[in-house]
Amino acid sequence: MEEQKIEIRYQFQQNQGMHGAHNTAYQLIDTELNLCIDSDDFMPDDAVARILSFWHKYGNDQVSGLVGLDADRDGQVIGSRLPTEVSRATLFDLYNRHGVTGDKKLVYRSELTRQYPYPLFANENYVGLAYKYYKLDLDYELLLLNEVLCTVEYMLDGSSQNMFRQYRRNPQGFAFYRRELMKLPFPGTLFKFRQAIHYVSSSLIARDVHFFKETPCRGLTLLAAFPGFLLYVYIRTKTRREPAQ
Repeated sequence: MEEQKIEIRYQFQQNQGMHGAHNTAYQLIDTELNLCIDSDDFMPDDAVARILSFWHKYGNDQVSGLVGLDADRDGQVIGSRLPTEVSRATLFDLYNRHGVTGDKKLVYRSELTRQYPYPLFANENYVGLAYKYYKLDLDYELLLLNEVLCTVEYMLDGSSQNMFRQYRRNPQGFAFYRRELMKLPFPGTLFKFRQAIHYVSSSLIARDVHFFKETPCRGLTLLAAFPGFLLYVYIRTKTRREPAQ
């Protein structure tokens, strides 16, 4: 900010998790498009110019934005490239029908990202960001830009133990996320059954006695009760030193 090479607007708020930071950022952004990068990642020098050029050529109000590639420090694309047989697709279809893998860089229309704000839960700081993206999938597709838009610090281990801790510490946020995924009209039964298993597990961790009444898929949730309980026991075992909720 002191160098004044680019405009930086700094906004402070008490920690509300990444989803809470996104809520605030989306209310403050005044540009047509936006994207989010982690503090230890960076964009190639010409990435913004390439995004704007592509958007000015193909962008319209019939799409939610565009999706590009992430690469590691060695220039290797994270996961797979985007399919070339289509020019646009929903985020859900990219991963579940076109076989795309790895993190991708999402550039959304700012007016749309203000929709579907993430809920905040007391003493928790995690809600899956894809909740908003899949909601936007209901009405829009993304344009596909098969170019690297961000260089990321990529950890191969996936930080599974940290995810177990997140799961244990944020059960209401995880239960909300799984419940919302079960409401989506486009996933198949197997996808929703997996969400139901996680929904049962998170609800048990949260000690939510009303979770069966709140599920949008009662039959699947009933079938998921036993595997969900086993997942609950597994998570509790893996995080037995974590403080109880």
